[in-house]
Amino acid sequence: MNSDIEERAVRLAQYIVENGATVRAAAKKFGVSKSTVHKDLTERLDKTHPILYRQAKAVLEQNKAERHLRGGEATRIKYKGK
Repeated sequence: MNSDIEERAVRLAQYIVENGATVRAAAKKFGVSKSTVHKDLTERLDKTHPILYRQAKAVLEQNKAERHLRGGEATRIKYKGK
């Protein structure tokens, strides 16, 4: 694997773990697509940094479980001002 891609995967995972960030937030911060973030974390990181992979996966699972709450909150805020 290209070392640049491996390094990006590590930096993405560290950012997500340290900040509890979503895939969307990490993609925006690093200027890559959500698909790239997801692929880096689920496919590439597992082979090279298994401990960091498990930590990032835990944050992603938590975000996935809470996403319906964040979406509902965003809709509430959107229509509250009208």
